[in-house]
Order: sequence, then structure tokens, then C-alpha cells
Amino acid sequence: MNSLSFNDISFHPVNQNDDQIWITSSKLAEMLGYARSDKVTQIFNRRSDEFTSKMTRVIENPSNVNLTLRVFSLRGAHLIAVFARTPVAKEFRKWVLDVLDKEALQQQIDTRVKINAEQQAELKEIVDRRAQGERRLHAEMWSRHNKHFRITRYSDLLAIHFQDAVNYLETLEVKSKGSIYIDEKQSLEMLCVHARFFQAWWNTHSPALAKLNPLLVTMLNDNMFSMSSAISGVSKKCGFTMPNYDYDHMFELQTLPHERYRLLK
Repeated sequence: MNSLSFNDISFHPVNQNDDQIWITSSKLAEMLGYARSDKVTQIFNRRSDEFTSKMTRVIENPSNVNLTLRVFSLRGAHLIAVFARTPVAKEFRKWVLDVLDKEALQQQIDTRVKINAEQQAELKEIVDRRAQGERRLHAEMWSRHNKHFRITRYSDLLAIHFQDAVNYLETLEVKSKGSIYIDEKQSLEMLCVHARFFQAWWNTHSPALAKLNPLLVTMLNDNMFSMSSAISGVSKKCGFTMPNYDYDHMFELQTLPHERYRLLK
């Protein structure tokens, strides 16, 4: 894996052949702002009963065969940071969660994880509810859904596309005789929904981005304000109602992608 960095401190993850990111205790101490490299070990020794083998382990030192060193996975590093009292500990915890979230998403992409039984049930509930017992309409909705995502059956949908599938099925325009089509109004509705999701993401993560480029964030904040007016105007003109999700929390780092659509108010 390529090197990672936190606050200009870079490190190469220690390879343990288990697809996890491992950090040495000395590097972790440096990232948490400790002057002494043994501070992390001291924290661990006081709280060792709270760590599992998936969070920390002792390995051979590649630089000295007569010594060993302790390494921590990202979850172990996060727990160390919970007990740390340095000024940077809070920021480090957020960074770790961000990396974990990206790792989980990348793993879904790499392994092409399909939606689970619970997610399948959620999609089925949407189709059953909207079809209202009409078999032809029921079949047509699934047909359009599978064609849209280029799959043979809805259970083959990738987990990373679950959020889009919910959106697609909820906004698919249904006619009384079972015919379905996406007209200009529905296209505008889908555009507004996705714009609102992007706003939610921006509101959650723009404070962190502002630390990297405050001028850019200021400029985009103006665009977000204009986007809100546009969404409101288009929604009113077309006569549709935006999904009432808990936008303030759906893009927090601890909220996994497939969980976001459970945040209906």
C-alpha cells in the first residue's frame, strides 16, 4: 500500500498480509504529538484489556532481529487516540475514521460486494408499495431497474449502488396502466435529489476541506447557497417533494453508504 499521511507526517503501513493498515507504536506516538515514542505503549499497558488481536500485535522488528515492536491497526490506533490527551488527538480520530470509511468503500469496489438480504428487502418493499398489486407494473419496475444498473436480477446489485437504486425506484414515474417512463419532470426531480445529497456531504465535510483551501471553500459555499434556491424553485415549479432524510447525519464518517437511506425522519 502507498504511504499515508496525517498533518504532514507520512508513514508506510506495516504489511501483515491481512488487508489491514498497521502503524508502529512509535509512529503513532509521533502522529499524536507525543515527544516520547513510548507514550503509546504506556497508554496501551494501562488499557490492554480493551484491545483485541485485530487491534494490536507484537511483531518482529525488520530493522533488528533481536527486538520486537508493537503495531496497531486503524481501529487500535483510534482507541489509543481516545485515551490520548494531546491537542491533536481529536483531529487524529476523525482522520482515522475517514481512512476506515474509504477502505471499506474501496473493499466493496474491489470485491464487488452485492447487496445483502436486508437491502434486497428494502428494494422489494419499494417496488411492492409502488406497484400496488399490479403484476405488470411490478415486473416493469424490476425490468427498468435491472436494465438501468445492467444486471440480470435485482439481487445482483452491487452494494455501492444501493443508494442510487433506492433513489431510482422511489422516483420512477408510474402511470395508472402500468407504463413507466422518465420524462423531463422526473429528470429534474432526480437532479434535485442528487444535488441535495451533495449539499449534505458538503455541509458535513467542508469544515475539514477549509483547512486545506479556505478560499475555495468560501467560493463553493456561495454556490451551495445558489443551489438551495435552485432546488427550492424547481421543486415548487414541478410540484414534487424532496425526500425528508436526516441530511445533517447521513454523510458522517461512521454512517456507511448502505445505511444512509434508513435516516428517514
